[in-house]
Amino acid sequence: MHIAFQIVQMVLAIVLIGVILLQTRGSGFSAFGSADSSIYRTRRGFERTLFQFTIVLAVFWVLVSIGSALTF
Repeated sequence: MHIAFQIVQMVLAIVLIGVILLQTRGSGFSAFGSADSSIYRTRRGFERTLFQFTIVLAVFWVLVSIGSALTF
C-alpha cells in the first residue's frame, strides 16, 4: 500500500510540474516590481481552468502525501 501511495505521489508531482509550467509567465507576484505588475488581470477561459486544475492537483498531492506518511 505504501508503494502505491509513493507511485501516485510521483505521478501527481510530475503532472503538477507540467501544469505549472503551462501557465502564463507574466502573471503573479514580481519581486522586482515590473511595470505591468500593477495591472489587475482576470483569468478567463482555458487560463482559469488550468489555474483551478493546478489547485485541485496540489490538494490531491498534499492528501496523498499525508496518506503516505500515515501508512508508513
